Amino acid sequence: MRKLSKEEKKTFLGLQLLLLLYSMGGIFSKLAAGYPFLSKEYILYYGMVLFTLVIYALGWQQVIKRLPLITAYASKAVTVIWGVVWGALIFKEQITVTNVIGAAVIIAGILLVVSGEEN
Repeated sequence: MRKLSKEEKKTFLGLQLLLLLYSMGGIFSKLAAGYPFLSKEYILYYGMVLFTLVIYALGWQQVIKRLPLITAYASKAVTVIWGVVWGALIFKEQITVTNVIGAAVIIAGILLVVSGEEN
């Protein structure tokens, strides 16, 4: 099995923080949907969506310079888990057994890809 170097581990942690920020774009998008089109609140929240996307795009370019693409890309699935967390915490959505099973499958997949053998 190929182990990540210390530098790759730091980059991987940075990637997870970047994906956390990226997932927050979904929060701003959902909040914007609750306001009339082109109202001040609507523009503010969609501005936040664009801001998170710009920061994410810049960070993503740095991540793929430092990590294997398959590791970085597989990690993007963690945003689904953040979506479930944000839904429960912010929007008071119900977390179901199916949500938990899905999150576990995603985490297992990420771990398999990140710790898998390099060909």
